[in-house]
Amino acid sequence: VCSSDLVYDRTTAAMLGTAAAALSGVISGDSVTLSTGSAVGAFGDRSVGTGKSVTASGFAIGGGDAGNYTLSQPTGLSASITAKSLSTTGVTASDKVYDGGTAAALNIGGASLSGVIAGDTVTLSSSGYSASFAHKDVGTGKIVTVSNLTLSGADAGNYSMAAPAGLLAAITRASLTVTADNKNMVSGRS
Repeated sequence: VCSSDLVYDRTTAAMLGTAAAALSGVISGDSVTLSTGSAVGAFGDRSVGTGKSVTASGFAIGGGDAGNYTLSQPTGLSASITAKSLSTTGVTASDKVYDGGTAAALNIGGASLSGVIAGDTVTLSSSGYSASFAHKDVGTGKIVTVSNLTLSGADAGNYSMAAPAGLLAAITRASLTVTADNKNMVSGRS
C-alpha cells in the first residue's frame, strides 16, 4: 500500500495505491482474501507540507478462514500536500517618466485571484514585489518583468502563484528646462 502526493484541496483526504496490496501472515492452505474497496487514507491536517503522515483504514478480509484472523491496517504511510497554483487578472504595469533606471511599478488595486478554494482567505500582497523594464530607454509597449509577487492571508501558505506575464508599459521622455544665471553674465559692451 502506498499513498500519493496531492495538490492542496482544503480536505485531509489522501489517495491510497492498493493495486500491490497483499496479506502477510496467512497460513498456507487457508482461504483469506483482502478487500480494498472501502480503503481510505487521511492526512492529519489539510495544510501543505512534505512527508506528512497518512492514516489508512477500511481494509477488510474475507474468505472461508477469515474468522481465524484479525487485520491490522497499514501503517508508516506518508505523502506530501503541494501548493495549489493560482492565477491572477487585473494586474497592470504603470507608465513612468524616464529616470535612468529600469524599476517599474505595478497597480494591483483591481487584481483578483482565480483558483482560491471557497472558505480560504488569500489575497494578493501589495508589497515586497520587484518589477522592472528590460532596459531604461524611452519607449512604448515595453515588457515589464515581475518577481516576488506574494500572497497573504490565513491560508496563503497553501497556495503558489506565478508572476503575471504579458505586462506592458511605457517610459516617456523626461522634461528638461534651461535656467539663466544673470550673475555670471559677461557684457559684450565697452
